[in-house]
Amino acid sequence: MKQIYKNILKHPRITEKASMLGEQNVYTFNVHKDATKNEVKKAIDEIYKFKAIKIRMIKIPSKNIFSRGKKGIKKGGKKALVYLRPEDKIEFL
Repeated sequence: MKQIYKNILKHPRITEKASMLGEQNVYTFNVHKDATKNEVKKAIDEIYKFKAIKIRMIKIPSKNIFSRGKKGIKKGGKKALVYLRPEDKIEFL
């Protein structure tokens, strides 16, 4: 059962904005493109043993890029903002 949920949560999204939200008990994860709120909620409960209060899903659009003289496409995806209770903390190493 745990293996299924590990495929839904790819990895935590470590950015300046995500670390500022972490101070307010909002944690950001990159998730599978077909993941739903309920699947993410179950994955957080199974992996980190915390109940999520609220989950917001955000699509990341793909972008055209031009780097080192070559054109390309930066792959998009999906991220989830997970709101936890004030006493719950997730530590990322």
